[in-house]
Amino acid sequence: MKYTFLLLSLLYFSGVFSQKVEDDFEGGGTINNWFADACVVNTSFSNPFKGGINNSATVLKYIDSGGQYANVRFDTASNFDLSVNNTFSLKIYVSSNDITGNAPNQVSLKLQNKNLAAPWSTQSEIIKTIVLNQWQTITFDFANDTYVNLDANSPAPKNRTDFNRVLIQVNGENNNHHVTAYIDDFLYDGTLKVGNDTSDPIFDNLVWSDEFNGTGAVDTNKWYHQTRPIINGQDWANSEIQHYTDRTDNSYVSNGTLKILAKKETYSNLGVTKNYTSARLNSKFAFTYGKIEIKAKMPFGVGTFPALWMLGQNITETGGYWASTHGTTAWPDCGEIDIIEHWGSNQDFVQSALHNRSSFGGTVNKGGRAISNASTEFHVYSLEWSSTKMVFKVDGVEHYRYNPDPKNTQNWPYNAPQYLLFNVAILPNIASGFTESAMEIDYVRVYQESILSVAELDNLPKITLYPNPVKERITIKTSNNSRGFRATIYSILGVKIKSFTQNELEKTYDFSNYKSGTYILKVETENGTSLHKILKI
Repeated sequence: MKYTFLLLSLLYFSGVFSQKVEDDFEGGGTINNWFADACVVNTSFSNPFKGGINNSATVLKYIDSGGQYANVRFDTASNFDLSVNNTFSLKIYVSSNDITGNAPNQVSLKLQNKNLAAPWSTQSEIIKTIVLNQWQTITFDFANDTYVNLDANSPAPKNRTDFNRVLIQVNGENNNHHVTAYIDDFLYDGTLKVGNDTSDPIFDNLVWSDEFNGTGAVDTNKWYHQTRPIINGQDWANSEIQHYTDRTDNSYVSNGTLKILAKKETYSNLGVTKNYTSARLNSKFAFTYGKIEIKAKMPFGVGTFPALWMLGQNITETGGYWASTHGTTAWPDCGEIDIIEHWGSNQDFVQSALHNRSSFGGTVNKGGRAISNASTEFHVYSLEWSSTKMVFKVDGVEHYRYNPDPKNTQNWPYNAPQYLLFNVAILPNIASGFTESAMEIDYVRVYQESILSVAELDNLPKITLYPNPVKERITIKTSNNSRGFRATIYSILGVKIKSFTQNELEKTYDFSNYKSGTYILKVETENGTSLHKILKI
């Protein structure tokens, strides 16, 4: 991943836009000239669909009552420079009750030059499909997404600096169909600066995975069976009534998938007898930040409670894989990340949630949505976890975003390693006729940021590290013509461990808890990026 840092002084002479263009429709935006073409717009409408990723009080309401070329638009005083920042985003909700005709369910974002007599004549447009009956975040990337230039002779949008008008259009044009849409949190996010980095990391380096291509027992090099009995009223868990076992009866690999099979059967462990069995797997891999993708199919049955989730590696939970070697912090202060949960009593509804000191148990930090065929078809459940936020998606569609501001130890213990857990629990409301059902997992993949190779670096900043080798604390110092830096520490295998931003010229970093060995330090400044080896002794 390569970052470009622009000196602030250049912005006065560039003639292009370098600040945030945004509107939350609650008075916190920079856009004050929304204009409706052949439609009706209300920029302070009470949000009729609070929940999921959007609990805002007010939103923009867009009513197209049959206008052939209906859209909503605004102008900017300065031009956008898409070679520097090329991404726009917004939230949108369209109810299936508020559309007519057979127009495609889509939203498009068009960029035009307002100074032309026919501003649309050189426009560039990106069209994205939307899902009905839910809030979703749609992103338009004019450097990487497929775009349409009305004039085929126009250059690629990322090479243009003449755009100063934005249009949003729902369900296409050149039709007389009706549609009502709700739009919120429009954002074009300005120029990246050290110390105020709003860019998203690119998680493109596969660091750990299991494709479940074998046959028989799960790979014990990657997974640990957590089998300590749950004693209701005296122990952890959600009043679960099953035993977790390490038998292949309850967890096994076949035909390219992992099966975690919950069964009705009498089983005893450590003097405790229960009438149901299942499995709970802990990954022997822990990491900080990245993109997690899990392709899975949920089990059937009222009372089944499958989960794909994560816990802080430092949790003190007895019986877990990491507790004896890393356990220092009790739940919920260790942090819990529920990538996806499903309840058989609420078939086809999936939910993501966060548990921490700020809210846990019946947490308010959650969002979910209904999907089709959760238990008969595979879906891809994903989490993008960075130092600034978490974004949860199903099949690429976002349903929840967690981004507390400001972050503190109460609401953000998520700057330390977490490990994966897969399990199917049985709840007391299990259907009397239940016999068995499995959660199937096709694959799990963890991606993190790639480390730049030396060949990719330019304008290398001067960096001083001391002492190196390091025993306890190391100081990172940049040259005096730098306005600060961002540093990322990786293991020698390329796994991201820690990232931080510093606005001053040097930073002393605690290395005392690191194991002995070699680490890679990536330092990014306005003058370039460089890589350095750190030897921990």
